[in-house]
Amino acid sequence: MSMKKILIVHNFYLNKGGEDVNIIEELEFLNDYFEVSFFYLNNSRRINIFDIFAFFCNSNFISNKKFNDKLNEFQPDLVYVHNTWYKINLGIFNILKKKSIKTALKIHNFRYECSLHMFAKKHLKEFDVCNQCGFKSKRLQLFNKYFKNSYLKSFLIYIYSRKYFKILKNNPISIIALNEFHRKKLIDYGIDNSKINVICNPINFQNFKISKEKENIVVYAGRISEEKGVDEIIKSWENTSLKNFKLLIIGDGEDKKALENKNKREDIVFLGALDIDIVLDYISRAKAVVTATKLFEGQPRLLCEASSLGTLSIYPSFGGMDEFFPENYEFSFEQFNYSDLVTKLNKLNDLKKINFNQYDVRKNIQKKLSKDKIFEQFNDLI
Repeated sequence: MSMKKILIVHNFYLNKGGEDVNIIEELEFLNDYFEVSFFYLNNSRRINIFDIFAFFCNSNFISNKKFNDKLNEFQPDLVYVHNTWYKINLGIFNILKKKSIKTALKIHNFRYECSLHMFAKKHLKEFDVCNQCGFKSKRLQLFNKYFKNSYLKSFLIYIYSRKYFKILKNNPISIIALNEFHRKKLIDYGIDNSKINVICNPINFQNFKISKEKENIVVYAGRISEEKGVDEIIKSWENTSLKNFKLLIIGDGEDKKALENKNKREDIVFLGALDIDIVLDYISRAKAVVTATKLFEGQPRLLCEASSLGTLSIYPSFGGMDEFFPENYEFSFEQFNYSDLVTKLNKLNDLKKINFNQYDVRKNIQKKLSKDKIFEQFNDLI
């Protein structure tokens, strides 16, 4: 019997992000079970005449031709779509519908709903800050400026998102969410429940080695920005009673320089952006990783990697985060309750008195992200 064929479709972002990394890893995973091909385009700062036209009609003539040629050449059983903004655009869904090719679309984050609104008030509803994208309205701001540096780009993605949402609702596609919480939100937005599947991103556990001796370090790794709550982590750290511990902050972002200048302490170390192997080594040796993200997360990569390495995670209990941990997990804190975060950090003083087993969290995440389970889910889609 010949292997089933999957064509993966993705538009790489201008600045490489976690979603891009996840897709490459998933491509490698699927290649073990199916015949896989990859159709991708890269965004650029230079926009041509076809891109400009595509922004307004939500279909790119050049991209469509390349995609159609790829379909005719590869003849996939399933087309598996990720990001389509902006080079690929949405015209590919019309092609897939006309050709009656089975299609699955994975939604990696919650931002798709944020750009649906032209006005800031509609975006935020009754909240001060959007917990899906981090948008915060300024005084007297009327327009929903989704892209902070551009009204034009914000207007163009508004046009794109309206069409994208119609495709989610009306096209014969399978939608993939990363957790049950996200699935329920999609249903609340009017998406048919029967179209939604929950399939996690795979992680290659074979490359992960548990460090038997944990050191007195706590690691934050990721973007250093307001919505990730790094400032709140540092302030909470300063209020703990931890002795001989260090907080390692790995990554880059718009808040890095200011936070680094403001926090000149021996027990808080900014390491900048590091290669993934070095980051994983730090996580493996750490007593814990910590995040105070203010956003809903699809599949929290830092926490899943920590569990895979037998390292505990301290995180805010909201959205779908708890789905990746055992029941009655002791180290999650109430969202926005930073005194509770301090309490959880202080528990690191004596882990021997706590019901924590590094192999339990590893076993739990291995079961959650089982390769056999994810294969069966994709096989069912086909």
